[in-house]
Order: sequence, then structure tokens, then C-alpha cells
Amino acid sequence: MSGRLLRLACTAAVAVGTVLAPLPAAAVPEPEPRERSVADLVTDLQRLYREAEEATETYNATEEKLKEKRAEVTRLDTQLSQTRLSLHDSRGAAGRLARQQYQNTTSISPYVRLLLARDPQHALDQGHVIGQLARERAVTVGRLTGTEHRADELARRARKALDDQLTLAARQKQQRDDVQEKLADVEALLASLTAEQLTRLAEFEEKGVEKAQQELTTSGALGEEDRKPTRKGETALRYARRQLGKPYEWGAEGPKTYDCSGLTSEAWAHAGIPIPRTSQEQWARLPRIPLEELRPGDLVIYFPKATHVALYMGRGKVIEAPRTGERIKISPIAAHPLLGAVRPDSHAPQEARGTARPATDDPAPARR
Repeated sequence: MSGRLLRLACTAAVAVGTVLAPLPAAAVPEPEPRERSVADLVTDLQRLYREAEEATETYNATEEKLKEKRAEVTRLDTQLSQTRLSLHDSRGAAGRLARQQYQNTTSISPYVRLLLARDPQHALDQGHVIGQLARERAVTVGRLTGTEHRADELARRARKALDDQLTLAARQKQQRDDVQEKLADVEALLASLTAEQLTRLAEFEEKGVEKAQQELTTSGALGEEDRKPTRKGETALRYARRQLGKPYEWGAEGPKTYDCSGLTSEAWAHAGIPIPRTSQEQWARLPRIPLEELRPGDLVIYFPKATHVALYMGRGKVIEAPRTGERIKISPIAAHPLLGAVRPDSHAPQEARGTARPATDDPAPARR
């Protein structure tokens, strides 16, 4: 076959192969993502807020430990400075004793001096004085030794306290970053929503709170009697009322901004009863009471991990610092899943005498 025919055959084969080759499958368009339901958005938003508040309370707990450790470092440094001054004085006294001892050194024993003395009684009296001086010297040397040991021990404790303080400060910085990261997740979710979605979200939350409040009220869990506050409870409640409208800020305890436990701890501090700084510690260390015994001023604790707290004001309402972006306000007691209640000014035993119905990890939508 000539070269020209070979080229034609090859061209024809390529053409036939092109015609017979299967056509590429038509591109199937991906389905458009389904718009998330309001219920899904509420669930995600509440989870993010809960995680942020849990991180905040962890940060607050470390802050309290850090304050205590700073105070300990200051106290130990003060004691160490005083001990070192005392040690300086003791060393000076010991030096004077050493010089006196050197100047009074003699090779004649006290017994021989007594035998050779013209006035034995005078020698005995002089020996008594010398003995007294010897005892004083022994006391001075003992004080010097004891002060040296105390200075060494205080220096060791001061170094350890400082190391602990630095460790807590590093941990707190990491926890601060954790809070900020979780709040950034909240902001990202909110920024992704349209104005219509935000409106529907608020309406959905509000309906959830109304439903939860109605169920709690009709169940009789709050009791029928509207009790009066104690004098200190009224003082704490009055303080909380004065903070209404102030912004929520995580880690804050006033006077311009507060987080949830910052508000409750400051309110009771102004009533003259210091209580733990965090909601978890308030739940763990304060006397617990059943919901039917609630009176104004008591603290209501929320969520399974006790990560939120509010001040009860009576008639099924609480004062709370809700969450980032909101202000201190009056809310229904069922605005969040209830864990229980505590009473800061109770004289009851520390053991819990009753708790509210337990919260679940999948609560009915409620407004935080």
C-alpha cells in the first residue's frame, strides 16, 4: 500500500473511532442544599451558647484560683521579708556573742577560779551571772537556727506558689482562647442567617419558653405559696434589679457588665454573704432546696453541668445575665432546662433536701 493510501486509511480509522466513541454522560446537577429548619438552627445555636458558657465558667473557676494564688504569693513574700530581717538581727546578735566569748576566753576552769577566789560567795554569784548569760546565748543561737530554717521553708513555699501562679496564668490564657473560639462559632452561625431566619428563630425560642413555663406552672412544681424573701435575700434581689439592662460579658462581675454567675455572686456579696464565683461551685457548695420551697433571692441552676444560674424574684420569674449579645433581664424560670435551686442564706445542712426535675441533653427549645 502506497504511503498516500496508508495515510488515508489512518485518517478514516480515526474518524470512525471518533464517531463510534460513546458520548460523555451529561453532567447531573447537584441537588441544592436543603434549607435548615428553625428547630435545627435553635438546637445548634443553643448548643454553641451552652458550650461557650461552660467554657466561661471554667475560665471563671481558674480566675478564682489565680486570685487566691496571687494572694498567697504576696503573703509568703511578706513573711519571707520579715523573716529575713529577723534573721539579720539574729545573726548580728550571734556575732556579738561570738566576740564576747572570744574576749572572755580563759584556760582556767570555773572550778579552779572558785577555789582561788578571795570571796567564794562572790565567785558563785558571778558564776550564776555567767550561767544566765550562757543560757541567753543558747537561746540566741537557737533563735538564729530556727529563723534560718523558717526562712528556707518560706522561700521554698514562695517559689512553689509562684510556679503555681504561672501555671494557672498559662491555663487561663488557653481557656480564654477557648471561650473566644466558641463565641466566634456563635457569631459565624448568626452571620449566616437572614433577617427572616433570625425573626423566625426568636419566635420559635419564645414559643418554646412559653410552653416550658406553662408545663412547669401547671405541674405544681413551684408550689402554690408565694413566699417572702429574707432580709439578706431582699438585699441581693434589690442589687440584681439595679443591674437590669446592663450588658452581658463573659468573665465579668460588674459593675458595668456581668456574666451569669458574676451577677449572682456580686448580688449576694452585697447582701453580706460571700458565695462561690461560678455556677458549678454555687450548685456544689450551697444548700439545695426543692423548687416548691423557692423564695425570692434563691439561686436557680440550669443545664446538666450547672453552667447557668439566675436569681429567683418570685411568681415564676428570675433575673439573669443571659448570654453574649443580650442584657440583664427578667425571664421566666423555665427559660432554660432546670437542674435545681440553692439558698445562700440557708441554715439547713449541706446535704441536698430536694432537687428539680432533672434536665436532659435534648431539652425543649428555650430562650437563653
